[in-house]
Formats: sequence, structure tokens, C-alpha cells
Amino acid sequence: MTETLFAEAFTLWGAATTWLEVGAFGLALAMVGCNIREIHWGWPLAIVSSLMYVALFWRSRLYGDAALQIFFAIVALWGWLQWLRGRRGDGTALTVSRLTRPGLIATVAACILLWPITGLFLKTFTDTDVPWWDAFPTAASGVGQFLLGRKYIENWLVWIVVNVVSVGLFAYKGLWLTVILYTLFIALSAVGWRAWRLKL
Repeated sequence: MTETLFAEAFTLWGAATTWLEVGAFGLALAMVGCNIREIHWGWPLAIVSSLMYVALFWRSRLYGDAALQIFFAIVALWGWLQWLRGRRGDGTALTVSRLTRPGLIATVAACILLWPITGLFLKTFTDTDVPWWDAFPTAASGVGQFLLGRKYIENWLVWIVVNVVSVGLFAYKGLWLTVILYTLFIALSAVGWRAWRLKL
């Protein structure tokens, strides 16, 4: 089974693309489509896609991104529950909202704080050759995932930044289908931002 997943499906720009990457690509696109439309079935798709990317990123020595996918799979369970039964602090149903000014400050501070901590961990305890660039999308994605789970529109802005950095990172690693995926994610994040703005 493992041999089939890592078997070459086709070559893209001189690099082998595995069946595992093809499957994860398709599920990830479907997941974002569900997120844009506020369809809760995007969360289980996120779980499966994330677990597939764990294996893909680990094989490419992107340990931060591999760990991030495990985190995504766990948080997706929480996000699914939030979208099905979540409430705001005042007891109202969880709907698309904006962060308050303190919430925005906390979001930026969390990204700034988590990046060097994650980078130092990767540099010290793994053999990754890109600890700091692997660390940034890892750290910021955790923040974006929380915002998405709580239906804050600013999650889409976080994802745009994360996806731009990730495109460069995955290009460096020769994961070209994933580069295409994250380029599409940039555009889809902009679509998500516009779609959710109409719900405010």
C-alpha cells in the first residue's frame, strides 16, 4: 500500500509527483471550497488531507509542516464541533464575525511569538535544511486554523500570507503539485475573504 501511495503518478517540472500528493491535492481543494461556503463537511476532508500530507512532508524533511498537518487533523475535529454547535461568548450562534482590535493585536502577536519558537525547535531537534522558513507557515497556520474554527473573517488574510510563503518553500523542495495547490489557495483565500465579507 505504501509503495503504491509513493509511486510516481507523473513528472511535473522535472520532479516526480506521487499518487499520495495527487490525492491530498484533490481533497485539500474540496476542503477549501467547503470552507468558503461554510459547509461543515470541509472539516473531515481536512482531517484526511492533512494525514496524507503528514507522510508527504515527512518524506521531504519538512518536519514543521508535517507536525502542522497532525495539528490540523486534531484541530479539525474541534473546528467541526465549533461549526456544528459553537457559540459566541454571549451565547449567540457562531456566525462570520470580525476580530476586535485587541483580537487583531493578539493574532499578530501570536504569529510573531510562535515563529522564532518553532524555528528554534526545528533547528535544534530536526535535520531540516529550512528551519526558519518551515517554521513561519507552521506557526501562522496554527493561528489561522483557530480563526477559521471560530469563523473570524481575518482567517483568510492569515491564509493568504501563509500560502505565499508556502509556495516558495514547496518550490524549493520540488513539490510542484503542492506549489500549484498553494497558489490556488492564495486565490481561494481571496475568494473566501470576499464571500465572508458579504455575510457581515
